[in-house]
Amino acid sequence: MRSPFLAAGAALATGALLLALVACSAPEAAPTPSATPPAVTATTPAPITVAAPAKQVAEATVGTVIAYDAPDGTVISEFTNPLPSGAPLTFFVEESKGAWLRVRLPMRPNNTTGWIRTSDVQLRTLNYSLLVSTAAHTVTLLKDDVVVQTFPAAIGTGDTPTPLGQFFLTELLAPTNTGYGPFAYGISAFSEVLNDFGGGPGQIGIHGTDDSGSIGQSASHGCIRLHNEDITTLANLLPLGTPITIE
Repeated sequence: MRSPFLAAGAALATGALLLALVACSAPEAAPTPSATPPAVTATTPAPITVAAPAKQVAEATVGTVIAYDAPDGTVISEFTNPLPSGAPLTFFVEESKGAWLRVRLPMRPNNTTGWIRTSDVQLRTLNYSLLVSTAAHTVTLLKDDVVVQTFPAAIGTGDTPTPLGQFFLTELLAPTNTGYGPFAYGISAFSEVLNDFGGGPGQIGIHGTDDSGSIGQSASHGCIRLHNEDITTLANLLPLGTPITIE
């Protein structure tokens, strides 16, 4: 969760964050009718393949992005760009309607969405997504909804559980605290039981660890821990805004 790893980490440059785009003719003579009409062969039309909607991330191009409960509705919250870490403000896009986008918001309560103006952001298409299974203690990497790799993970304890829902990656840091491994992503989720932790607002993260024995266990304050080599793999692939489902 946000706290030591976010407070002590140094934001990576945006470039590193994204290491991861029939001709007409003369009429023919009419055929002579035959006594027996030609046989009609029934055919089954080929199924129409419809591409899955592209995943999109909206990156702010203005200093403040205002989120509303509906297009031109009531203000939910205002978000400053860039983040305190220096990372660009991003949102995962759920829906597009004319000049408006419905996006996931990095705020309490978890799983809040709101509407922002398309003119305040630039859009990018995403290929990757993450799926966290709290039951199996795993993080699965998908590309175009196809499983690429599954990593063992540590999750929150019974008293400080990892929150469930639909979130996205908000920032990527290189922590100075080795307890968080070489890389730490902030997630748009917040602890349901800790309103603050280690000087931060209780934001959930996915990061490495100096306690490899905790991987596969329910051992954290809500964050998702990976082996250091696994979080390094993700840091080299996943841009900010990548969606993450925790179930």
